[in-house]
Amino acid sequence: MEQNIYLDKERLENSKLTTKSLGESLEIDSLKEKVVELNKKQMEPGFWDDNESAQKVIRETNSYQRKIDQYDKLIDLITDAEDLIALMEIEEDYSSYSDFQELVDEIEKDTAEFKLNTLLNGEYDSHDAILSIHAGAGGTEAQDWASMLLRMYTRYAENKGFKVETLDLLKEDEAGIKSVTLKISGDNAYGYLKGEKGVHRLVRISPFDSNKRRHTSFSSVDVFPEIDDDTEVEIKDEELKIDTYRSSGAGGQHVNTTDSAVRITHIPTGIVVQCQNERSQIQNREKAMNMLKAKLVALAEEEKKEKIEDLQGNYSQIAWGSQIRSYVFQPYTMVKDHRTNVDVGDVEKVMDGDLDIFINAYLQDKATGES
Repeated sequence: MEQNIYLDKERLENSKLTTKSLGESLEIDSLKEKVVELNKKQMEPGFWDDNESAQKVIRETNSYQRKIDQYDKLIDLITDAEDLIALMEIEEDYSSYSDFQELVDEIEKDTAEFKLNTLLNGEYDSHDAILSIHAGAGGTEAQDWASMLLRMYTRYAENKGFKVETLDLLKEDEAGIKSVTLKISGDNAYGYLKGEKGVHRLVRISPFDSNKRRHTSFSSVDVFPEIDDDTEVEIKDEELKIDTYRSSGAGGQHVNTTDSAVRITHIPTGIVVQCQNERSQIQNREKAMNMLKAKLVALAEEEKKEKIEDLQGNYSQIAWGSQIRSYVFQPYTMVKDHRTNVDVGDVEKVMDGDLDIFINAYLQDKATGES
């Protein structure tokens, strides 16, 4: 018992030190002052006159408040645990020791999550994410793999409480999809998803192969942050090639029979964006332009780090040797991230959107590498 008490008290102290350190790095007291000012701003006359600006203030307030609540909850739990073990030691009654251990377990878990959230401090980490999936070479098998990734990321977003909106979808008649672009909205959506960019590899016995042979398929994922409308990006008309085409969505009354879908090519960089989700060509063009701006802003940031090709989403070969993660269904089951070497055996759980172990490891790895 004495050894257990020593170890559990040490775990508690380590969590306390980590939490206090994180609170100092986030400047929690300063965040609380910002929330007070932002709440006052929301009470001002005319606050809702500019709905977009108002929503931006509310998102900022909520983001700060979540960090504050997470910190305050941890401090309260740590205080409760310290009081509980102190009382047991004074009274020499350890009948509630299992409660203390459960409390320390909860504190350790919450501290790890709090630490992860502090890593999401990039300029655009708090923004919504635009995520695109493109099937690689391989016909039906690759297109089916792209649709499986679409389901995986949709499930992940739903599990996180994020909102998912389809901006563009190009289906294949036989099975699967050729490409899809999603807007994923939620606190730190881009921060969590930014590490998913790259080539994803599938190994399985193809359901489309009558000989039941094992196939390897590839799809690429591109992720970039949605930027505010007031972000200034210089785009000249002569640098754009704009095409319109008929929407090829899910069908029914929501698909416009006119050429309402819009594809924009930025000639200097070769970046292509498209949108067909809205009913009118004007709306689709506006959304496509916002996507182009976001990619150009992100590209400018990456130019400083000499990673232009990476951020453009120009994966020179969606094939062997360029994958960031492999998903193996046969002859064994495993999902392995080739950047962090994290692997799990439950491939079905991953395909149901359980990506936290990979995303967390990537963020931790990046933080370690930059420190």
